[in-house]
Amino acid sequence: MVTHSVAATLARARAAQAQAEHWSQDRVDAVVAAVGWRCYAPEQARALSTLAHDETRLGDREHLYTLHRRRVLGTLQDLHGVTTVGVVEDRPDLGVQKLAKPIGVIAVASPSTAPCSGVIGNALPMLKTRNAVVFSPNPSARISVLRTVEVMRAALAQVGAPVDLVQCLEHSNRETAEALMRAADLVVAVGGGGTVTRAYMSGTPAISAGVGNATVVVDDSADLREAATKIVHGGGFNNGTSCSSESNVLVDATVEVPFAAELARAGAHLCDEQETARLRTLLWNGDGRLNRDVIGRSAATLAAEAKIQLSSDPTSVLIARVPDVDLADVLFTEKLAPVVTLTPYRHFDDAVAAVAAITDACGRGHSCGIHSHRPDRVARLAERVRLCRVMVNQSTAVGNSGSFENGLPFTSTVASGSWGGCAQSENVTWRNFVNYTSVSRPVQRQLRTEEELFGGHWSAHGRSVGPVCDALYDDTLV
Repeated sequence: MVTHSVAATLARARAAQAQAEHWSQDRVDAVVAAVGWRCYAPEQARALSTLAHDETRLGDREHLYTLHRRRVLGTLQDLHGVTTVGVVEDRPDLGVQKLAKPIGVIAVASPSTAPCSGVIGNALPMLKTRNAVVFSPNPSARISVLRTVEVMRAALAQVGAPVDLVQCLEHSNRETAEALMRAADLVVAVGGGGTVTRAYMSGTPAISAGVGNATVVVDDSADLREAATKIVHGGGFNNGTSCSSESNVLVDATVEVPFAAELARAGAHLCDEQETARLRTLLWNGDGRLNRDVIGRSAATLAAEAKIQLSSDPTSVLIARVPDVDLADVLFTEKLAPVVTLTPYRHFDDAVAAVAAITDACGRGHSCGIHSHRPDRVARLAERVRLCRVMVNQSTAVGNSGSFENGLPFTSTVASGSWGGCAQSENVTWRNFVNYTSVSRPVQRQLRTEEELFGGHWSAHGRSVGPVCDALYDDTLV
């Protein structure tokens, strides 16, 4: 029954995609705009973000609404004017033209965090590239994803496009998800480690997100007020449920005191040793596993549960002050909560080493940040860490997945490269949802001499071989 249900869904998706396969660019753009607007409209965005919060109980309702509209708008900005039909690259000097082609049917395993905006953020670039998409939602967000897909299908119907370009499995569990992954042409997996592992084991080409645990350095040249404001905003945004949320902060010991004061001014509560211990026990049940009953809750809720008397109102982030980096301490792992560690360092190279160690243990390949006005330090950090993103003087949570204030493209899938077990090391965008056909015509290429290619090796040992060399470059002799 499961296999039959998935097969029927895939058959409808393939039939719909076959209709879109040869659409013109104008037709594609009209469809994307229609779906985008239906999801962006304030009333609809409000309804979907409210539904997501009510169903999952994760994050903040207002933040989900802001994230929803921002992601739709940002994704459409990135897609606007982009050519995804026909010739997308023409190199007369090489005699090569590239034509973009759709992949076919894409299976998306979507998470429970920000489910509606995540689904839309995947669907828009997939429609832009003339693919069909079938979503397999996390069970805790099933109703939200089904409703979001209904909204997109209504928009498709309104412009006369096949509604089965966007579908959702009615009954989503591990068995149906695995069957969908095996039958699709590409898998995009956003969620827990188990989901990602199953995607790569499906036998279908796969792209995934990685585990986050963004660690941020604040050095002695930073604008402490600006750094604190951005860290508190990012660490508390949507109750810290983003994989890009500020999770750990390493601050130069010489500015730790004034920086802590700025954190408090920005709306953070700095926990003492006993409060930090109670918070640790609450979040990890005392056994190292995240407490699913409290993740994604507000700082005020966590404080009440951990019997922490808040020092400011409102409080958006709880700061767990830890004197040294201890990789055995669960506080240095991904938290999915508005909780940020704060640890001093004495030498900048120690901070760089700590970022590398923390993210290698949890968050490999994903992201880090630095607040500094020393370009040499930014360069040193970027050169030494095995991470795909280094965010400079900005919030990792707000900027990693695309921003109107940086050049990173908007995405619902923040990949972590081979370091994090991902097939991609950049934000996943429409470029990951096309195949290319290369048309090659004969040209006379400018060739390097053997001496240029082999350098000193040629000078020391080589000699002109005349016709022999010419023969190597003559394709008619192959």
